[in-house]
Amino acid sequence: MTKSVKNIILTFIIGCLIFLIGNFLSDGFRFNGINAFLAEFVVYQLYSFVLGYSNMFFFDYMERRPWKKGDTIKRIALGIAGSTIITLIGLFILRANTEIIFNGKTFSEFVANETWGNYSFGLWITLTIVTIFHVVYFVAKYQKNKLKEQKVIAGTASAKFDALKNQLDPHFLFNSLNVLTSLIEENPDNAQKFTTSLSKVYRYVLEQKNKDIITVDEELDFARTYMSLLKMRFEDSIIFEIPEKASNPESKVVPLSLQLLLENAVKHNMVTSSKPLHIKIYETSESLVVENNLQPKQIVKKSSGVGLENIKQRYQLLTNRKVKINQQAKSFAVAIPMLTKQISIMRKQSHTPTEFDESYVRARNHVEELKGFYYSLISYVFVIPFLIFIWYRYTPHTIQWFWFPMFGWGLGLAIQAFRVFVNDGAFGRNWEKRKIEKFMRDEEDKRWN
Repeated sequence: MTKSVKNIILTFIIGCLIFLIGNFLSDGFRFNGINAFLAEFVVYQLYSFVLGYSNMFFFDYMERRPWKKGDTIKRIALGIAGSTIITLIGLFILRANTEIIFNGKTFSEFVANETWGNYSFGLWITLTIVTIFHVVYFVAKYQKNKLKEQKVIAGTASAKFDALKNQLDPHFLFNSLNVLTSLIEENPDNAQKFTTSLSKVYRYVLEQKNKDIITVDEELDFARTYMSLLKMRFEDSIIFEIPEKASNPESKVVPLSLQLLLENAVKHNMVTSSKPLHIKIYETSESLVVENNLQPKQIVKKSSGVGLENIKQRYQLLTNRKVKINQQAKSFAVAIPMLTKQISIMRKQSHTPTEFDESYVRARNHVEELKGFYYSLISYVFVIPFLIFIWYRYTPHTIQWFWFPMFGWGLGLAIQAFRVFVNDGAFGRNWEKRKIEKFMRDEEDKRWN
């Protein structure tokens, strides 16, 4: 079923509901024959179609706009304001055409006899429906974001599992032990150095397994240790170039990315004294590049692509910047982004399922606040129109008492929305955190002074 057909069916259902509500509030379903019933039903359907479709078009337009993360309140305010204007214009045009075409009035006569009462019912009904649409939309969006968040968490766990499983290829370990065995007999001094370097490799793997990013300098130091293992194994058949330090000490990369790229270079290329493998690590403006001369092995097992794919997936969880691959006729290079901002993935730090890190607790509390706000908003949308109906049906119209709960409750909702959606400012979402940090700093200063 296409979107247009769904919208037509939806506007027809809304028209039927408004027809029932309008007649229930006015004359209690008293009609002068079937023709009068059909005529009024058609008029309600016409109003529903024009107002419904125009507001749906406006809603779709608002949805296509590039909203920022903190624009929720702005999005709601503009949506309701736009719907009000569109509804009033639509009601004016519909009423003008009805009075001029069917009742034979002139435009001046029509304008002279218009009052607010001719628009209040249609406006209240439309705004109620639009508000419900907004509630449904934001609840659905919240659920979608929540699902995306769960996918990120699951993807992080999966990527880290694959990283641990594939960081050091079993063939590398097997070959390293073979090299160690031969070195023990031929050159005990080199065997001792080899064992020390191999222990550093595994210690680094264990230390970095729970980190999302590390400094480039740390990764370069580890790469030098890993290179020393390869150098003992292949001797003059492999040549390395690597910078001493990163140009920006704060730049970061995902851990063990260089090891996986170095291992791939050795795994997929011939490494002989007659054709030495040249591996160069260097920086560009925003990336760390691992480049080697391309001399593919004649017989090589089919690559699973796990190592490079592992790096790509971990970067996808951290940033929008991509891992770039550049294969030329005589060279192969992989550029991994260097990150300059502090980025971390929300994850469990402890080994028990009930202990979470501080970021997860804050996120969980914010989700609870969001749920509370949406529940309050849904209640407001349904209860206030019901109170207006009670006033209209059963109390004298001289005292419009429904404004008191509408204003009071609405003010409470506005404060709650500010608390949930606004990060900064007085009593914003980060206000409590800032006050606690300030109090702790003041106490620390008093203690030292």
